[in-house]
Amino acid sequence: MSQSRLSTAIQDGLLTLPAGNIAVLRPSATYDVSSLPRAAVQIVHGFYPDFSAWQNAGYSVAREASGVAVAIVVVPRAKALARAMLADACAKADLVVIDGQRTDGVDSLFKDCRKRLGDLPSITKGHGRIFWFAASDVFADWAAPPPEKGAHGFFTAPGVFSDGAVDAGSALLAAALPPKLPGRMADLGAGWGYLAGPVLARDGVKSLDLIEAEAVSLDCAKLNVNDPRVTFHWADATGFTSKTAYDGIVMNPPFHAGRASDPGLGHTFIRAAARLLAPHGKLWMVANRHLPYEAVMNECFRNVDMIGGNGAFKIFHANRPIR
Repeated sequence: MSQSRLSTAIQDGLLTLPAGNIAVLRPSATYDVSSLPRAAVQIVHGFYPDFSAWQNAGYSVAREASGVAVAIVVVPRAKALARAMLADACAKADLVVIDGQRTDGVDSLFKDCRKRLGDLPSITKGHGRIFWFAASDVFADWAAPPPEKGAHGFFTAPGVFSDGAVDAGSALLAAALPPKLPGRMADLGAGWGYLAGPVLARDGVKSLDLIEAEAVSLDCAKLNVNDPRVTFHWADATGFTSKTAYDGIVMNPPFHAGRASDPGLGHTFIRAAARLLAPHGKLWMVANRHLPYEAVMNECFRNVDMIGGNGAFKIFHANRPIR
């Protein structure tokens, strides 16, 4: 098994870490931290599945870094989020390490950093790059602003799904909902809360649980949704449990793992919805038209109908989950 970029940089003597705590920002659950002193490592994450995985592995995990000598930024897909993480790392640590894949934009970030700091030590390996520098305040303008209300009238933040506009699939689903919905509702993968408004506007809704894995998205949802019937849950929807089964669920499930399309993720959401619904429960779901969800829908529900859509999306209504 080949060494990771981080292990190579440290073990080859190219990167020397100062004494003190080490914050690793938004690493996937499989990110290699074997070259770091375990007792010094603090995982910083806002994505619940990875947060939980690191916690279960026995690491110290938090949403914010504090009191660290080194901050290792694991580059995310979203450019604005990557820049905000770098600025935060500079504000929290003495040494900043940037590690990421070319497909996630690490080379562009490296180029931007060199424009401000000059030449920087770097290693390219495994279709990615790692580089490092002493923390600097020249990136202060990259700091993430607090959630802001966009032209669409909702609060969003860098890195959340559909941060610049209402997702077209979600809007289509909202328009397809019936005038009356069941009493106890949930939104799996609620994002920044767009579907909550249309759901709560329907007759019959007594409660709505918004279940979202990305903490920043849920923070935005709390700003966008102000209704006593709503409860917010920071959790992995695919493993979420509820003491009382739901009468109805709406969802626009994610289908990307990194940059790769992964229909299996949507399949897991469908199975979770069937598990969480009462025997009489109903599901309303939107999906990209090319995604192969029909077989799993029919595996999980006795009645499945396509009730709408367009050239890009399809909308399902299903009931009577199969246990």
